[in-house]
Amino acid sequence: MDSSPPTKRRRKSKSEGTDENDKSSSSPVVVFAHGAGAPSSSDWMIRWKDMLKNALNAVEVVTFDYPYIAGGKKKAPPKAEKLVEFHKDIVKKTTDKYPGHPLILAGKSMGSRVSCMVAAAVDIDVAAVICLGYPLKAMNGAVRDETLLQLTVPVMFVQVPLLNCITLRIKFETTKGSKDGLCPLEKLEAVCKKMKIHSELCVINGGDHSFKIGKRHLQIEGSTQDQAEDLAVQGVSSFVSRCVKGK
Repeated sequence: MDSSPPTKRRRKSKSEGTDENDKSSSSPVVVFAHGAGAPSSSDWMIRWKDMLKNALNAVEVVTFDYPYIAGGKKKAPPKAEKLVEFHKDIVKKTTDKYPGHPLILAGKSMGSRVSCMVAAAVDIDVAAVICLGYPLKAMNGAVRDETLLQLTVPVMFVQVPLLNCITLRIKFETTKGSKDGLCPLEKLEAVCKKMKIHSELCVINGGDHSFKIGKRHLQIEGSTQDQAEDLAVQGVSSFVSRCVKGK
């Protein structure tokens, strides 16, 4: 992968975007689930929705709110398993609207875990799963790998270590040390080795669970938040392209 810094992103206006009707059936449709603490209307979700749509040339990136947080509710999230049926309904409505388009499931933290549970369902044809900050560890410290070990579709993890560069690591070649206590990379590496499907790992250096990189780290690296996120999205785009072509 080209390691040269990409140019700063410029958001496309609606008038600049590609007409959905002009997109071929090879353009994926993405269902993008939010994390436990913020709805689909959060700045983070809106930013990543836009980046994914542009990078993947997606016919649509569908976001939604789980019932516990919809309408501005302030409730603690239920167990991930209790969100699966609602999530599946959103997926089925999306695939009915865009028949023939490859389906990509994406999620932030808890949403990525539920996405993997949905992808494991036998009645849903998924081309790939994108996990943005997968919460591998439970609050009690247990490694929650059952869902990942059941997957039969390719998965990409975007995670953060605390090291000295922004890099893309493929398969099981990972770096050690992590700022994200919910997913220590050495534990994710061990799980990936046991998974029966293809997995890739994109590493954003110096970030937290939401990929926010400290100013000092960016100054030392001579980089920006946009450049770090762009590199991650480039990795996601390449991964999805390979998965779609392999369908």
